[in-house]
Amino acid sequence: MSTRTTVCAGASALLTILLLAGCTPAATPDAVPSATVEAQPIPTATPTASAPAATATSATATGPTLEVFAEPGGNVTTTLTNPQESGAPLTLLVAATQGDWLRVHLAQRPNGSTGWVKADTVQQHRLEYSLEASTEANTLTLLKNGQVVKSFSAATGTGGTPTPHGAFFITELLEPTNEGYGPFAFGLSAFSDVLSSFGGGPGQIGLHGTDDVESIGQSASHGCIRLSNADITELANLLPLGTPITIS
Repeated sequence: MSTRTTVCAGASALLTILLLAGCTPAATPDAVPSATVEAQPIPTATPTASAPAATATSATATGPTLEVFAEPGGNVTTTLTNPQESGAPLTLLVAATQGDWLRVHLAQRPNGSTGWVKADTVQQHRLEYSLEASTEANTLTLLKNGQVVKSFSAATGTGGTPTPHGAFFITELLEPTNEGYGPFAFGLSAFSDVLSSFGGGPGQIGLHGTDDVESIGQSASHGCIRLSNADITELANLLPLGTPITIS
């Protein structure tokens, strides 16, 4: 079963491959990344007391590379490239702050990996929205500032290839031409717990549409979360990169 989707990275026409575990079987046509939904930059002015608290904060690299450290002032553990291979800006989810440093969630194995980046190497954005997925109920819930907005019926992984549980975030947004993925596909920072590779890729988990409407509400995928095409389109027009998603 192939899940290969070729991506054209914007004006540079850079070709890359996003391999998502649990995506529908189909051919391997080209796909074009959609426009990224803009998050609101953190202003320098102090927000009013009545302003709702942000759900989370994202950090988007401002340079062509981003150094990740083991600890503040420690050794560099990895250097990430900006933009990503798909053409999407390198965006991470902030876990904590310490002086001029940010601890960020990383999109790599093992799930739950974190590292430290210098605050002056990223642009921080407040995030109002978050997602909660239930593999037991096969649902995806949209929240704004911690309040439920809407719940969607979803398809998640089977017993043999379950959708991994944990705290993750949206890494990129693609617009596939392969109808098996629906009109939009979010890449997530999660990776399959049982598939170290899938279709030649690393077993990355995705959130996308589908041409198999009968699978919605079922445990039917290799780990990806599927929504109806109408529902994934709604989220694609709403959620910025870095949006947190909790899967349980």
